[in-house]
Amino acid sequence: MSGKEGTMAKLDILDRSGKAAAQIDLPEGLLSGPANDHLIYEAVVNYRANQRQGTAATKTRASVRGGGRKPWRQKGTGRARVGSTRSPLWKKGGTVFGPQPRDYSYELPKKVRRGALRSALAGKHAAGDLVIASELDLKEPKTREAAALLKGLKLDSALLVDTAENANLFKAVRNLPRVKAVDVAGLNIYDVLAHKSVVFSRRAFEAVLERLT
Repeated sequence: MSGKEGTMAKLDILDRSGKAAAQIDLPEGLLSGPANDHLIYEAVVNYRANQRQGTAATKTRASVRGGGRKPWRQKGTGRARVGSTRSPLWKKGGTVFGPQPRDYSYELPKKVRRGALRSALAGKHAAGDLVIASELDLKEPKTREAAALLKGLKLDSALLVDTAENANLFKAVRNLPRVKAVDVAGLNIYDVLAHKSVVFSRRAFEAVLERLT
């Protein structure tokens, strides 16, 4: 899959039958070397946190229905004074310090995000699971078209990465198990790690190279 020429490595570009049709230059060292597991961990935690809806909520005494009338008069009954039956001390009362809607998302430094993605792709490259296709265009947004493309590339579980203009691809893979297609602008480390192989169209891979270098 790779060779050297001066300071540039080479990656094969496969046609739809899985055969090498051309090569693309890869900056030396970009996808080589040991993976930085800590950066990958930080990026995965960040991705999962940013996906959280943060909608868990409990009702406080102010939001529980009922309890507007004082259950008994303040004095003279011999019982403790009570203002509402929706006090946290009562059955069906409000909750104290329960979860409330919140935003769990946070930003990772750009350098960390870039390093984590580079490490994840380097791991795929080392395992022989990084594939560059000449193109991933489909004539129709049909499942059979996407299945035929994957069969030609000899792939099962795969993340397909292309530009947004390839709308047929994104529609065609929806019913295929273990397969997902993403716009290169939305490529994230979680999807890279969740699939055995990562397949880039040539134009998408060139866009990723610009992001990583």
